[in-house]
Order: sequence, then structure tokens, then C-alpha cells
Amino acid sequence: MKDDQRNLLLFIVIAGLILIGWQFVVTRFLPNARPPVTKIEADQTKIVKSAATDPAADSAAAAKSREAVLGETPRVRIDTPSLKGSLNLRGARLDDLVLLRHRETIAKNSPFVRLLSPSGAPRAYFASWGWGGDGISVPGRDTVWTTDSSVLTPQKPVTLSYTSPQGVRFQLQFAVDANYMFSVRQSVANSSGQPVKLRPYALISRTGLPHELDTWTNHVGPVGVFGRGANYDITYPNLQGESPSFWGRIFGSSAKAGENYFDHRGGWLGFGDIYWLTALIPDQRAQVHAGFKGAGETFQADYTQNPVTVPAGRVATQTSRFFAGAKEVELIDAYQDKGGIENFDKAIDWGWFRIIEKPIFYYLDLLSKLIGNFGVAIIALTITVRGLLFPIAQRQFASMAKMKAIQPKQKAIQERFADDKARQQQEIMALYKAEGVNPLAGCLPVLLQIPIMYALYKVLLLTIEMRHQPFALWIHDLSAPDPATILNGFGTFGYSLPPFLAIGVIPVLLGISMYFQFKLNPAPMDEAQKQVFAIMPWMLMFVMAPFAVGLQLYWITSNVLTILQQRLLYARHPEMLAPAK
Repeated sequence: MKDDQRNLLLFIVIAGLILIGWQFVVTRFLPNARPPVTKIEADQTKIVKSAATDPAADSAAAAKSREAVLGETPRVRIDTPSLKGSLNLRGARLDDLVLLRHRETIAKNSPFVRLLSPSGAPRAYFASWGWGGDGISVPGRDTVWTTDSSVLTPQKPVTLSYTSPQGVRFQLQFAVDANYMFSVRQSVANSSGQPVKLRPYALISRTGLPHELDTWTNHVGPVGVFGRGANYDITYPNLQGESPSFWGRIFGSSAKAGENYFDHRGGWLGFGDIYWLTALIPDQRAQVHAGFKGAGETFQADYTQNPVTVPAGRVATQTSRFFAGAKEVELIDAYQDKGGIENFDKAIDWGWFRIIEKPIFYYLDLLSKLIGNFGVAIIALTITVRGLLFPIAQRQFASMAKMKAIQPKQKAIQERFADDKARQQQEIMALYKAEGVNPLAGCLPVLLQIPIMYALYKVLLLTIEMRHQPFALWIHDLSAPDPATILNGFGTFGYSLPPFLAIGVIPVLLGISMYFQFKLNPAPMDEAQKQVFAIMPWMLMFVMAPFAVGLQLYWITSNVLTILQQRLLYARHPEMLAPAK
């Protein structure tokens, strides 16, 4: 059973290495090709250009600074407790927004995180609303709207107006709450004397690829809910013309090369980063045609509602919402539960173990608020989880002790019926039954722990609540790697190191804790296993070094608790340390 235990542990460690390292290998060494989208026309293969948007997305080129672009157009100032920016009256674009609750770095004078930027500035990112129509002049990207106020606040909405040459009056009323949600009321008053047919639309345009990687553990890129669960399949490479990856095809990705559009009722769509989100939220009862497209490095999410006929002398109105802010878990859940936004909590890629991850997050968040230190909260959370799992570990050790006690009898059966495998298995199963031993009892507790440990990993990886949270001493950001890199003079020499050499103090402590954890176990008989277990702690030290300190703190605490647990259980079952008879 000792060899079986080693093999099981080795399997779990290797599986963990694959879990952590596979995405790095794929993205760094196995990049996907990005062929252009083609079609057959007149028996010839031709490249398909990305279809124009309504209105078309702007060029990716940025010729001026953001400040210069902002000064070129009339604007309405946005001032809320959480947001600061402006609304562009040319084109009625929301294209200037910073998040006042989040800074770019941990420095006290660090600028606030900028989410939206105007067209013509670096990395343009904006939202726009309008109408499409036939035989009628509608406001476009160059239309300068009039406004009834110079500032937009949670207490004071703003209404933009434009009247077409035919006498049709278009209005956009913007309202914003104290957090990150805008409400946009689109209305059309028809004074033209003839009925008009219009298609309301909204779009988000984004230029430039994100600096963050899209991984299978945390989706970064286009995201939306299209009449069912959240769609994480569509990526920026897909919108640039690349077919789904090999693994995407294996797991049934719904994405396709080029445009990806869906017809559904309600839902939402937008672009998600690890911590930030922009999302268009149409009327949840409206039927929409929604999706994503791309041209070069400019990407667009948009939806169009069914055409609306406005009789002469009548007014048509529809209201949508727009989220632009941080993916704060409690806030996202509140918008879903109280705001009636379908599956809005899936803006955070919780994954398969969402039912475990969210309670773990809320408990961790509660601990951090009670204790006042997120790092200490991680330690307290780890102690809680290991305490809950201790009875399982105790039963696992008891089962392993029974298995070890009957090893001589099992060995005798194997030797007696070495030439009759079927009889051998029958006798071994009879032995298990007679001794009251379940051979799976030692494995099942380990399997039960895997979802919990993975859920902890995901919570610490993707929730913004850990971002820029200090712990102690030199650890000022639990969401970043340890800055005290040994080969860089503990971060004082001013030069950067490759990730595999950026070993800080915390990763070293992780390696030491794993060394003593492995050392406490009985030495394996197999020489190859001895070598693997000798180098495994130091391999994992290098693997974990680039990860967030919060994750490493969790793992160190877990290792220390495992050492204490093993010492206690070995004291209760000393036969586990005795050599086999």
C-alpha cells in the first residue's frame, strides 16, 4: 500500500504541474496560426474583409495623445463616487472613464485605472448608442448633440438631443448609479408627418489586444449570455479570423472564425479582462441580434433590436444598460439578483466548481473584513478548510493502516496464485471482505479534496478583492509575485529576471515547507521515486515563483498544517511508519 500511496501522490503532483503549466506551454511554445477568413466566389478563393459596423468601428491608428483628443470635442462631465470622466457630445459616445476605487499600482500617487478612451487616442475603448434606418437621416459618429446639462451625476441624469432634417427628434437620456451601471433611454419623437422605421442599436468598440492572457482557467476576451449560460468560447483570435483551437474543437467550442452573432431574448455581452468588464445589457424582454466582430486589432460587441415603426406624431422609447467597471463579486451579484440581469454573475469565470468557489469567496471576504488583513484571512481560511477536511484525512489514514496490516496476507495470495490472475483477484477481494477493508477508502478522500483545493486556487486567482491587498513586511500586494527576488538583491538592483529565475523569499519558504512535508513520509523503496520526491519540492518552488503571493501563502499554510496533521496521525497509527513484515 505504501507504493500505491506514493504513486497516488505522484499522480496528483504531476496532474497539478500539468494544470498549472500546460497553458504556459501552449501560449508560449505552441501559438495558433491566424489564417484570414476566405470564401468561394466565381470558383476562386477570396479573402473576406470584416463587415462594416453600424456605425463602423474606428481605425486602430492613434495619432494624438488622449488629452489632445479629449480637448477637441464638446463634453459632459461624469462625476460619481466610483467614476470620473466625460461623455462625448460628438457621436454621443461614452469614451472617457476612470475607476476611482482602483489604482494602476500600489504606489500612493499611482493614477486611477482607466477603462475607456476616445477614438484617435492610444487603445481606444468606447460605447455608443444609435439607430439605423432607411430613407431617413439618423445621427451618426460625427453628429454633435445638444445637452440639457454639463455634468452627469447619480442625482442628475443628462439628456442629449438631435433633430433630423425630416423633423424626427432623437434623444438619449443617460443616468448613472453610485457604482458602475449606466442606464440609457433611447427615444424617437416622429414629427415628420410620415411613419418611420428604425432599428435601435448599441455597441462597444475596443482597439488593441489585452496585456493579460486568456487561459482555460480564466477567460479574458469577448463574453456574453445569449439565451443560455455564459459563452466563453469566443476569443480575440477568433474575431481576427482564426478557427477555434484544437482543444476548443475537442470540447465543442461554439466559436467560429470571423463574426460570431446570435439571435436571442435579453442577455448581455461585452469584453472582460481579469478584473474589469464592459457590458451592453439590452432590455431583458427584447429580442436582439447580438455578437462580436473584428477588423485587425479593433474589436466590437454590438446588438441590434428588431425594427420599430414609429407612426407620425408618436414617440417610441426603449431602455438599456451599460456596465463599465470592476468585477467586484458582491456588486455583480447584486446587479443580477436585484437588477434582473440574466446570469450576470458569470461575468466572473468561476468555472465548473462555482457552487464551491462562491461560498469560499464570501467566507474569505468576511474574514478579511473582520480581521482587517487579507493575508491573515487567507491563513484563517486555509485553517478552516483543513479543519473541515481533517475527519476525512483521519479516515484515510485509518484505512491505509488496515491495508498495510494485511499486506503480508495479500502478498502471500499473489505468490500462491501468480499464474491464475482471476483466482488471485477473487482471493484478494475475499480477504478485503473478511478483514473489513475498503481499498478505495484511501483514495476517495483525496479525490474529494481536489475540487475544494482547485476552488481555493480559482478564488485567489480571479477575484479583484485580493488585488493590491497588503500582508506584512515587504508584501504590499498579495495578487503579485514576491518582489524580494534573491538573485536581484531582494529587488534592490533594479534589473529584471526571467520568470524562472525570479525566486523570492516566499517561494523559497514554499519549497522548504514542501521538503519537510515529503520528508515526514516514509521513504519509498523504489529509487526512482526517491529521486522524484527529492527534487519535487524545489521544482514546485520554481513553478510557483511567478504566481501571486496570496496563492503561495495559501500553499505554505496548507503544507504546515499537513505536517502537523501527519505527525498527529502517525502518532495515532505508528504502524504506518513501521517497515512492512
